[in-house]
Amino acid sequence: MTSSDARSFPDDLLKLQEQLHRANAEHRAFLARLPWSVEPMPGWARGERFSHRGDVPDSPGWSQEEKETVDRMWAEIRELAISVVDHPHWATLAREEVVSARMELKKQARPAEEPAGSEAA
Repeated sequence: MTSSDARSFPDDLLKLQEQLHRANAEHRAFLARLPWSVEPMPGWARGERFSHRGDVPDSPGWSQEEKETVDRMWAEIRELAISVVDHPHWATLAREEVVSARMELKKQARPAEEPAGSEAA
């Protein structure tokens, strides 16, 4: 199989990869809204700990619900990643073509719109 053939992916694999992109983007966006520390921690003034962000406020920590949401999101990301990596399509490619085909899959399956407050996966 040539590398140009590797650019033809099964629909279910494309959908799985798109779901993985979206799950990663949603996870990053959710984390960006959370306090900087999982557990309550005191902040510090610029210069005390070489902060490049300036003064760092106290962190109230994450609520139990926020921790559970992050855990659930990570579980979904892991399951999607496993489904993509274990897809039977990869067995149809020559071993030396898998990495470039995987990178092409990521490009082809990238969603047109990312959730607000996130960047591309």
